[in-house]
Order: sequence, then C-alpha cells, then structure tokens
Amino acid sequence: MATPPAATLFFSPAMTPAPRKPLLLLSLSLPVLLLLFSLVFLLSHTTFSLLLCPLLPQSPSRSANATTTTSPPSAAATSLDASMDKTLRAFHLSSSPPSPPPLVVVKTTNSKKASTKKRNKSLVKLLLRQTPRTRRFASRAAELFAPQPPARPCARRFFMTWLSPLEQFGSREPLVLETLFRWHPDACVLIASDTMDSPDGATKLSPFADRGFRVAALSPDLAHLLAGTPAEPWLASVRRGEVSPGSVPLGQNLSNLLRLALLYKYGGVYLDADVVVLRPFMELGARNAIGAQAVDAATGEWTRLNNAVMVFDRPGHPLLREFIAEFAATFDGSKWGHNGPYLVSRVVARLRGRMMPWLGVTVLPPRAFYPVDWNRIGGLFVSPKDRKGEKWVKAKVDSIKGKSFGIHLWNRESRGMEVEEGSVIGRLIADSCLFCNSSMQGKYL
Repeated sequence: MATPPAATLFFSPAMTPAPRKPLLLLSLSLPVLLLLFSLVFLLSHTTFSLLLCPLLPQSPSRSANATTTTSPPSAAATSLDASMDKTLRAFHLSSSPPSPPPLVVVKTTNSKKASTKKRNKSLVKLLLRQTPRTRRFASRAAELFAPQPPARPCARRFFMTWLSPLEQFGSREPLVLETLFRWHPDACVLIASDTMDSPDGATKLSPFADRGFRVAALSPDLAHLLAGTPAEPWLASVRRGEVSPGSVPLGQNLSNLLRLALLYKYGGVYLDADVVVLRPFMELGARNAIGAQAVDAATGEWTRLNNAVMVFDRPGHPLLREFIAEFAATFDGSKWGHNGPYLVSRVVARLRGRMMPWLGVTVLPPRAFYPVDWNRIGGLFVSPKDRKGEKWVKAKVDSIKGKSFGIHLWNRESRGMEVEEGSVIGRLIADSCLFCNSSMQGKYL
C-alpha cells in the first residue's frame, strides 16, 4: 500500500476549524457573573441586617454588653462605621465576645485569732485594774447569797465562770442551768463573768430570773477574791508586767484561778458550763469532793483528776489554798491544762495517803462526773439507727443515770455537735429538764 505524501499529515487552511465564538463569550462573561453574585449576596446580607436582625430576640448578656462596651473602636470598627448605619453597627458590636469580669481581690483574715486577741486584751484589763462593776462584786455577791426577807436563803451555792465572748453563751449553757435548777431549785448560782454582766447577758438569764430562780452574772473583782491568798503577790506581779500571760487563751487560765478563789472565799460547788446535772449533789455522801477523770485499770487508783466539778462545803478549805499556791508558784500560760486539771492532780498526788484523810476530801470515781471520756463523747450525741443501736442507747442512759451525778460534755471536743433526738445526751437532758415541753427546751435542743 502506498504511503501518502508527508504534506498530507498537516492541516491545510481549508481544514482549519472556524473560531468558537460562544466559548469566548462565556469566558468573557464569567467575571461579570461572579460580580453579579457578589452584589446579590451583599444586598441580601444588608437587607437581612437592616430589616430582620432588629426583630430577633437578643440574650441579656449581649444586650448588656452592647450598651456597656467602653473599649476604643478599632480600625475595623471605623470602616464599619463609614459603611453601615447605627442599627447595623449595634448588631455587629453585640456579636463581639463579652469582656471578662474584673478580678475581685478577697482579703481574708483569721477572725478567730483576731477575736481571741481582742478578748485577751479585755481580760488583761480585768487583771490590771478595777472597774465600777468589779468594785461592786462583793456587795452584789452578798445580796445574792444573803437576800433580805421575804426572799428565801440559798440552800446551796453554785459557781460558774464565763470569760468567753457573750455571743458564745449559746444553747448548751442555759441547758446546764436548767438541769442544775431542776435538781437544786433553792440554789443560788453566781456566774463570774465580765461579758455576761451586761444588759444582753441579763436577757439570756431572764427565763430563770423571771421564774424566781436565783442566778446572777457578776464581773469578778480579782483583787478582792485573791486578798490574803498565796496568789495575791502573783496578781501584783502581773500588774507590774512581770508575768507573761502565755499563748493559751487567757480566759482558760483565769477561769482556773477564779474557780479556786470563789470556792475559797465562799464555799460551795463549782461547775463548768458544760456539765449536765443528773442528780442532787446532796446524795454525794461527801462534803468535800473532787472527781477523778481516769483510773489505773489494774490497781483502781486514780491517774488524773479534773477540776470541772469541785465541792467544798466551807470557805477557806486548806486544800483550796494549796491549789491557789500551786497556781501562783508554777503558772505557765503556754501549757494547756497545766494550771487546771494537771494542777489539781499534782497537788493531790503530793498529799495522797498522808494528808487527804486529814483534809476530809473524797476523790470520786470517774463515773460520778466523767462517765465518758472526751474522745468518746461524740457517740452520745447520735440517735440510734436500728434496734441494736436503740438497745445500746437505752443501756447507756440507764447506766449513767444510775451511777452519775453529772456528765461532762467536753465542749472543747463536742461544741459543734448537734444533740440528736433520741440520743443518749438528748434523753439525759429530757429527764433533767426544767422547762420541759416548752418553747425554751425546743429553742435549746
């Protein structure tokens, strides 16, 4: 087969296709179409912004931010201002993220330490100088203990101390008074306290005074109470600034001294403000007594005494004088318990065997006032949850009521605990209440 000539492999002018005018027109109109679509989109967006956006609900936070934004406008915002009206600007500004809230610096203070420091200053003043109220202490105490007829005389004198702030005299302290008067209705109660000796303090005691019970809060006169005792020179040293009050709250140490001085001056019974009375103290069978907190399991001998309850029937008892002398000679304001429970334990330990019978003082077993130790008191505030718990609570209540004259609530450990209904403490208080089934008891419990 013959091969065609090479020239036939190329297009000749006659074979060249005609130009494609529609494609050229389309390529020229594409930019125009894109421009038209852009204009349509811009017009629709502007119409939406102007007509529909103001009708849409806005969140409060956005509305607030739109009206409270105070930051200076940026370059973008300036160009926006030039091209859009106020409504459109408001829409865009409300869409910006809200500014973070300002940082609040909270200044924290240890209010408890500040309160303790302030209270210590007040007690130092009580030590250093007399006031019009402290000068009247002796006459007011005499009026309480030896009233004019027809008022009946005191069958027994009871003492308490309250050197804490007034607001801390809460619900438990009136309960203690209630149980005290329940079993000793003819008693006279003197509360040595500078904070309770006030109109507000009188209001707290009014439920008892209004019912004829003899109770008074008196600002103590330490110079009067310590006159002629081994602690009189100690008080003079304090006033000269020669004795450091220490780091333990001063109220605790002053309370330890005051209870000794009150009993030495007047004779009677001292009770801590967290001791619930369960029976008449006349059944103690001892005219002078102090309670043991712990005993040796093997020998039965006491290992620690406590000064939360002390009974001395007459003024000027020699053991009380020994206690006061020990306080003045060994005072340490930085050791908790050193001037209180450990003090009476030290003195009685020195006199045990050879002097105690002569002094006529009985050391009562723990069951008398401390049937439950401080580290187990919490269980007595809880109500039973089942039959086994109910059985345990009933047995505990019967045991305490049958053997104890009072129960120390150990406020240092249990102050924040609530007395639950049906608990051991709740039942003991209910059995010794004075304002039973009244609004007073409901207020306290």
